[in-house]
Amino acid sequence: MNALVFLSIAVVLSGVGFFVLWLQHRSPKTMSSGIEAFQREMDALAPPGDAPPPLRRTARPERLDEEA
Repeated sequence: MNALVFLSIAVVLSGVGFFVLWLQHRSPKTMSSGIEAFQREMDALAPPGDAPPPLRRTARPERLDEEA
């Protein structure tokens, strides 16, 4: 009987710990939290503010050896 009491205490404590961890790490489900998560991803993909603008390619120069 003593072993069953010890086992039940261990199971209850594990269940409480699992529930606390689940509460802390669950993902929010509101509309604003989804928008904020999307904005964080866009900010992570954006170039830094002090980066120079990207170089733009101009049209290819015409080749001189081609006949028009």
